[in-house]
Amino acid sequence: MLDLRYIREHAAEVKANCEARRVPCDIDALLKLAAERAALITEVQEIQRQQNEVAKLTKQAKSDDERSKIIQQGRELKQLFESKNARADEIDSETKELLKGIPNLTHPDAPRGEENVTVREVGQRPRFDSKPLDHVAICDRLGLADFESAAKVTGSNFYYLKGDGVLLEQALINYALRTLVNEGFTPVTTPDLARASILEGTGYIPRGAETQIYTVANTDLCLIATAEITLAGMYADEIIEVDDLPIRLAGLSHCFRTEAGAAGRATKGLYRVHQFTKVEMFEFTTPDQSEATHQRMLAIEEKIFQGLEVPYRVIDTSISDMGGPAYRKYDLEAWMPGRGDAGEWGEVTSTSNCTDYQARRLGIRYKGKGFKGTRFVHMLNGTAIACGRAMIAVLENHQQSDGTVRVPAALVPFMGKEVIGKQG
Repeated sequence: MLDLRYIREHAAEVKANCEARRVPCDIDALLKLAAERAALITEVQEIQRQQNEVAKLTKQAKSDDERSKIIQQGRELKQLFESKNARADEIDSETKELLKGIPNLTHPDAPRGEENVTVREVGQRPRFDSKPLDHVAICDRLGLADFESAAKVTGSNFYYLKGDGVLLEQALINYALRTLVNEGFTPVTTPDLARASILEGTGYIPRGAETQIYTVANTDLCLIATAEITLAGMYADEIIEVDDLPIRLAGLSHCFRTEAGAAGRATKGLYRVHQFTKVEMFEFTTPDQSEATHQRMLAIEEKIFQGLEVPYRVIDTSISDMGGPAYRKYDLEAWMPGRGDAGEWGEVTSTSNCTDYQARRLGIRYKGKGFKGTRFVHMLNGTAIACGRAMIAVLENHQQSDGTVRVPAALVPFMGKEVIGKQG
């Protein structure tokens, strides 16, 4: 969340940012509550001063009647103190709710228009002698996935991987993890569940009509939508030594999303599913490190897809299309030749600089020599590999005329073969 003092001192800027990001926020109501709380604090301090005076007078009383009147005055002050404190607690709760709805500030270079901006396109789109198959047809032909059985067992938008489909997913995971380890990330497997408070801290909505989160009945636990949630929560309410920053984590987890409202031809198969496996980059940095870190994360995502020999384009996301915690966000969209009537771009990764927005919610600070007290860390996340969508890109771009799929050279050591579907 944003700092309340900053909002108070830059109200016009925050209002304009909310409007540009299409997030309805009542900044005036928030400032009114803040003013009321400030006045209450002054009143409470005055009541406490009067209580101290009454305590002294009680000891100095010269008669029972005088003492009784002073005691009654003390009782009235106590009731008033409790009433004012109760209202202060209500204001704190109302203020926090309003603060939760205010999005992060926005990078000055992030696109302000309605459309996202293509930064660059990398790689040549493959050419085929005939219309390329989509990944669902490829999976069916080569026995890589079973969507019908999964629908019978679990419902739509789930899947079984089989045979080389399993090996391909594992190869993608190991390729991504090895790439990140070489870049200085520590691999971490995370829980698939997190408390609702941790989801709220990272900016997700665990409950309500607009949630994309599965919750566990009769608990405060939720299935995570991304390892960003559990990696961020590792340091909740902790103070990190500045010399330990940046902390670079590569989280491997399952991800669960309700995908409410998702439908259509472009979402079939592995593209938009309720459960998938993902390798996530996450970093805790100082404020002066986060801008360069964000660019580095984007470069790593590009490196991974260049290694997969998949054409992609880099998208600088419009502020009207960014989630609340993001200060700036880039997407990688891979070319998927079997998607749609003549091939389409499909999102395969995203990376966001969330500055100190999540850290304020989660209470994650750092300390060190050269400054007093503590400061909030900056937190960044980025997709290394979302297995389902990466599989689509690999299968569709590397399909061959004989019905097989060529394995990109970067995956061969992890896959153990150069071709998927070749007999013998």
